[in-house]
Amino acid sequence: MTNQKEIEKRRTFGIIAHPDAGKTTLTEKLLLFGGAIQTAGAVKSNKIKKTATSDFMEIEKQRGISVATSVMAFDYRNKHINILDTPGHKDFAEDTYRTLTAVDSVILVIDNASGVESQTEKLMEVCRMRNTPVIIFINKMDRYGKDAFDVLDEIEQKLDINVRPLAWPIGMGDEFKGVYNMYKHELSLFDGNKTNISEELIKFSDLTDPQLDEIIGEKAAGELRDEVELVDGVYDPFNQEDYLSGKVAPVFFGSAVNNFGVRELLEAFVEISPSPRGRDTDEGFIEPENSKFSGFVFKIHANLDPNHRDRIAFLRIVSGKFERNTFYKHVRNSKKMKFANPTSFMAQDKSIVDEAYPGDVIGLYDSSNFKIGDTLTEGKDFNFVGIPSFSPEFFQELRNDDPMKSKQLEKGIRQLMDEGVAQMFIQEPGSRKIVGTVGQLQFEVILYRLLHEYGAKCSFTPLNYHKACWITSDKPAEIEKFTRAKVGSIAKDKDENLVFLAETSFLLEMAERDYPEITFHKTSEFKVK
Repeated sequence: MTNQKEIEKRRTFGIIAHPDAGKTTLTEKLLLFGGAIQTAGAVKSNKIKKTATSDFMEIEKQRGISVATSVMAFDYRNKHINILDTPGHKDFAEDTYRTLTAVDSVILVIDNASGVESQTEKLMEVCRMRNTPVIIFINKMDRYGKDAFDVLDEIEQKLDINVRPLAWPIGMGDEFKGVYNMYKHELSLFDGNKTNISEELIKFSDLTDPQLDEIIGEKAAGELRDEVELVDGVYDPFNQEDYLSGKVAPVFFGSAVNNFGVRELLEAFVEISPSPRGRDTDEGFIEPENSKFSGFVFKIHANLDPNHRDRIAFLRIVSGKFERNTFYKHVRNSKKMKFANPTSFMAQDKSIVDEAYPGDVIGLYDSSNFKIGDTLTEGKDFNFVGIPSFSPEFFQELRNDDPMKSKQLEKGIRQLMDEGVAQMFIQEPGSRKIVGTVGQLQFEVILYRLLHEYGAKCSFTPLNYHKACWITSDKPAEIEKFTRAKVGSIAKDKDENLVFLAETSFLLEMAERDYPEITFHKTSEFKVK
């Protein structure tokens, strides 16, 4: 196939982590090694001293957290690498879950002191649902934390995945001397005073070489020999196929803030990570080698540049070749569309692309044509599946505090819902707007963006709902009977689908028991089946 060479060049992965594990810092150091940026932002005490490259929304700069997925690309060792940096905060998990549908592999960052945390477990569950290949980077080795073997045991137990260290730390905290790359048989020495990205590499095919004692000291050399021998005895030899099938996770150690251990991670990633993979559709599996272009929208972001009020749909290319100013079919709307200014991203910097290939993520300027999950094709009609919205866990009523700005509020809330920031349910009578999210912090983001991007002043009133479930049935009479009985708990989502707002888990269980002919959906996936 003519596109095969371009496909094999590409690597598209997401970086995931619990908040404060160092995910955004690692992202920037990978960009430094790739030559994509020259300096990195320093994240300290949860405040941005110098704004992180991948955090471009104003509220992110103020709060020191990532609340939107950033897309960045760079070239390294003849590979074209696409990084999707995701929000770490649990309140924005849904954006992260959807982003994971657009990547082919993942780097999971774990704080050496904190180990595996609850959000890490949830993210890993999503990876395991799709057998996504995972590389683990244990960060902050320049600080005192858990014993390396204890962290590995915790990872295997809590994340339900086998691990295989491909690098091993020499000490930690003040005694951290460097990392031995077991994959390449190289020693990298750590200098806490250095912040550049050049490391001295010393080749060591045989750790019994007495020179090792001279370089790192007799005690540290002895410990390294014993620990590497134990690693080789306890863990199976690295098997790339097991990694690619999601059965084993290679592990690296380092300190992202000090640029240390990052190169070992990047070098191995380029060698072992998968090239772009195909995706499931309602008409069968689509391989990247398929000559016909196809792709799906996994994220929408309005006002990426507040000065231009732009709205961009992020499209993951699955097959074929995307070309600028070429007509493609928007399957849901059943209409042909072409794009004059498709863009690639380096955080907030954008450049127009003339062509793109499977694995690439491009931005399409959009005037409200796209919704998350939409498919573009140049062949037959089909829809990519597996990009759901999740049932919200927090609910508040949106109130307009300035009736003179009603149009701005309507436009703003509609666009934010299209982005997948949250979900909105309209309840009659009175068109009562109920916003549902998977985390409380999203309400703060919504209010901030409505005010600063749309000039709409509004407020939220908390509501006592347990779960929102989409309801469907093959028997319309059952739906009619249910909606009459539960009239005060029925609403519609933005696509006019019926939703049951259950006040408690008990009432939801009762409804499921009393109405067996109705299906209560916990995700919106049913809409594309």
